[in-house]
Amino acid sequence: METDGTYESRETRGGAVPRPAGPPAVHPPSAPPAAGLPPVPAHTPPPPPSAPPRPAGAPGARPPVVEWLDAPRPTAGLGVWRFRHVPPPPAAPARLAPATVAGMLIPVAVGLLIWSAYRRGTLPYMYAVLQTLTPGDWWYHGTTAPRDWHGTAAHEVFGGVVFVGLVCAIAALGSWGKIVRLYLDRFRAPVRAALAGAGALIALAFVWPEAFGLGWEPLPVVMPVFSLVSLVGGGYDVLESPFLVYPLYALITALVVLPFARVGDWPGLYRARRARAAGAGTPAPEAAPGVPLSQWPELREAGQHRAAELLAGELATGRMNDVDCARVRRAWQDTDRDAGRRAALVTTLVEQGAALGAHPSGDRDLPHRAATHDLLVDQVRIGRYVPGERTPHAYHGAGLALDRGLLATSLLAVGPSGAGKTRALVAPVVEALTLQALTGACAVVAVGGASAPLGADEAYDVVVRLGDPASRYDLDLYAGVTDPDEAAGFLAEGLVGDLEGVETRRAATVLAQLIGPYRSAYGHFPTVPVLRELLEARAENLTELLALLPADGAQAMRRELESRIRQIGTATDLGPVLADRLAALDRPVFADFFGGRSEVRPFSLAAVAQHPMRVRISLPEGGQEEAARLLNRLVLAQFQSVTRDRSKRGHVAFLVLDDAASALTPGTVRALQRLRPQRAAVVLALRTLAEVPEPLHGPLLAAVGCRMALAGLPTWDGRAFAEAWGTERVETTEVAHHTVFADQPMTRAFHALRKLVTGKAVTTEAVTVREVERQRWSASDLAHSVPPGHAVLSLTHVRGEHTPPLLVDLRG
Repeated sequence: METDGTYESRETRGGAVPRPAGPPAVHPPSAPPAAGLPPVPAHTPPPPPSAPPRPAGAPGARPPVVEWLDAPRPTAGLGVWRFRHVPPPPAAPARLAPATVAGMLIPVAVGLLIWSAYRRGTLPYMYAVLQTLTPGDWWYHGTTAPRDWHGTAAHEVFGGVVFVGLVCAIAALGSWGKIVRLYLDRFRAPVRAALAGAGALIALAFVWPEAFGLGWEPLPVVMPVFSLVSLVGGGYDVLESPFLVYPLYALITALVVLPFARVGDWPGLYRARRARAAGAGTPAPEAAPGVPLSQWPELREAGQHRAAELLAGELATGRMNDVDCARVRRAWQDTDRDAGRRAALVTTLVEQGAALGAHPSGDRDLPHRAATHDLLVDQVRIGRYVPGERTPHAYHGAGLALDRGLLATSLLAVGPSGAGKTRALVAPVVEALTLQALTGACAVVAVGGASAPLGADEAYDVVVRLGDPASRYDLDLYAGVTDPDEAAGFLAEGLVGDLEGVETRRAATVLAQLIGPYRSAYGHFPTVPVLRELLEARAENLTELLALLPADGAQAMRRELESRIRQIGTATDLGPVLADRLAALDRPVFADFFGGRSEVRPFSLAAVAQHPMRVRISLPEGGQEEAARLLNRLVLAQFQSVTRDRSKRGHVAFLVLDDAASALTPGTVRALQRLRPQRAAVVLALRTLAEVPEPLHGPLLAAVGCRMALAGLPTWDGRAFAEAWGTERVETTEVAHHTVFADQPMTRAFHALRKLVTGKAVTTEAVTVREVERQRWSASDLAHSVPPGHAVLSLTHVRGEHTPPLLVDLRG
């Protein structure tokens, strides 16, 4: 189970995505970093897998990336792994027998009694019907005794009508046709047709016994027809003409065989045999097959055959991998509405080939992949759907995959430690987003402890290890903003957002009253030690800062600082509270961070809003838990601030928090609802909802589009998920058994005898079928019915489509 997606990804003909070919060993010079992007050391991408070369004409000589690109990806439901997906066959409706054995045999017994009574002449009102429908001179007065051959023929015709009517009534009341079809449908078409033919032969043996050399009396089918023809023709001599008799023979035989032909579907079998014979006899013209994706049909349709041949050649020679394919296809789609940009793109494509628009880092792949990816549709496989009553048939046994459209609605995963949040969900999602960042489709910031398995450092452009002196990057406390109010807003959220009774708005005002004047006086925001001193300073110390402000042009900052000076020492002063929380970052382990050392390059989180970057922020562990919680809140607040007012087009910015417990505050949860329109999203993992204030449970589950409840969830957490997923209407059947109390002595005696024999009282069943509303997943089901390694997941796409909560296996 632990090797899923690592070794299976090399399979090229199974259901797994083949490991793409590596990029060429020599790359063209990478583009210089964009403005505001910190310099990134160029990583040398891994060489292509070493393998002996195959001859060009050898079978299976196509590179794995070509096989991957040309593999079928049928349209499927949300969250279904589309790579070589095979939809399950349509579910056969549950077909129950339309009648019991008694229901089949009782009409037969009644029919035999009626036929026997008719043959003996004891059927009531039989002769009254016959006298009413025929002329009176055919019978002796007051009877149906025939005077001549007309009466005899009328009796034959009437008997045939009664017989056919009884047969049709027995078949209808006993549901014989439905029963026969129910059992014959279990066989293949030829077998079904053969069984129907055997039934037709048996029926003909009873209609024409003399033709089969049998001595029993035939059924009243042939003689009633001949008698009817004689009555119409005026005598039996009309039957002497072979031109009339033989067509009658054929008609009677066809009418007898017709029901069996319909049951056995003889016309359908004949059409299928004829179609196969026609196909074998004359070869059908070959239909023009669709151009495979490896031949770049979109470029050929636009007339860019030279560029398409260039890319197809690089694919065939293994100089192009799946990241290159996804990046080139995305660049082509982004220029579909701009002819000038498309012409420039084609020119660059002819010059650079697969290296077109390479990531500024120069990377064209990750050094190692642990999950299974399909970059053509931006999917990463994380498990499979478990067949069950709550799972739609189209999802039975299908692979579970997440794509960028689903993650862009934000995802919340809740499960206890050891449930597999990081291994089965967070790590594959981070790996998928880092791969998609290489195509320019997204930016990702992965935040977790130093020991969290979020990938190797080589998979990122920037790695910030807070508290580690060997870290090459520092974290900008102010996210590169220049507005003091904006900086004070997310800084206050990080410092006191989790404190009850402390308004974040008032804390932001206090911080803005200090960092604004300080920036006006010194040209930059204060570092952590300086900001702590300003929060703890007396009025006379702040007066020195007031004297440093310019005499002209700083009137607003003077008013801010003077207001702050008047608040010092009052009962509502939040300065000491902010200084106390900021003390967690003013420790010797962080002396070289947050602007404390000029040699370390500061990284601003605002860069991910402008560039498709891959960032790893490693939070301190050990004795710095309070600092880690504060930084977690600060990073989330900064991310929500820098992704505000982004363009509708461009890449999607993602923030992944491996432990989001301390980051979720009333302010950050409220801001989650504004991320989707700004092309930003978060992936949050929690051990339990109890780590979040209870009033935030509902707003948090409402703000995210994808919700996952892992195995081992406590009942109180399951209650919140059950309320978020709502109810559905289902049909229930209730069976009640009521004891029968008899009034008559004979009935009571029979009931007593039956109870003595069976040991049970005589009861009747009352069946009630009704529609009721029930929870899709109750709190008890989520707490006790989800097996280990499984989860219940609901998905929402940015297009508005969604799925109900389904049981998934994260190990498959």
